[in-house]
Amino acid sequence: MPNFGSSGLSHAQIDDFIEHGYLKLEHAFNAELARQGRDELWTAMGLSPNEPHTWTQPVIRLGFMSGSTFVAAANTPRLHSAYDALAGEGRWLKPTGLGTFPIRFPSKDDPGDGGWHVDVSFGFENPDFMQWRANAKSRGRALLLLFLFSDVDPEDAPTVIRKGSHAHIARQLLPHGENGLTLGELAADGFASTEGCEEALATGQAGTVYLCHPFLVHRAQPHRGTQPRFLAQPPLLPRGEFDPSLPPSPVQVAIRKACGLTF
Repeated sequence: MPNFGSSGLSHAQIDDFIEHGYLKLEHAFNAELARQGRDELWTAMGLSPNEPHTWTQPVIRLGFMSGSTFVAAANTPRLHSAYDALAGEGRWLKPTGLGTFPIRFPSKDDPGDGGWHVDVSFGFENPDFMQWRANAKSRGRALLLLFLFSDVDPEDAPTVIRKGSHAHIARQLLPHGENGLTLGELAADGFASTEGCEEALATGQAGTVYLCHPFLVHRAQPHRGTQPRFLAQPPLLPRGEFDPSLPPSPVQVAIRKACGLTF
């Protein structure tokens, strides 16, 4: 097993990430940044936190937000240390903002977007998103990140995670080389290989960030709470293509371990 050296994370945290496919990092950015972010997102939606009668949609999606609040939230020293620890020092690009934002509102209506999936990472030139792709090297994505801009309890539509599912996806992708598989191909059997995985909820206080392996299987769910849930789900982008001359990062170790490859 490679020696990951010193970082802002403990060896136990890194081992847990390799095993389960995600790490919950509390106080990754401060509550004031989270509040400022919510204020800006309310403005972008044209809605008010004081007028719940206007919250008529179960989910509103906002795109990439490049304002200084979101740049600051994505680039705290604590997060930079975690990016280095999991994706490899110097192997990721500094985020220039955050997005997308699926903002979920209390509603009896099913938003219809709760299917299990992985976030594929290349082939975006194809207009059909089911043809977007992922490969065993995780081309185009170093991490999946979930930024909580509001407190999220179990009733507040937390993202549902299948613990350890990244290992099943790594094994599924390995035989397909550089081209990998499309989202449609990955989802053809409803991610049956991960059905036995324990489920976890991405809950926490505003300022929490979940750092997830790119192959982690997850899904949305309806909001049964009382206050809107504000979350960003950006990728952490890699600086370049996979370089076999460098020691493997924990993201790569997780893939190799799942596939029975030597380090």
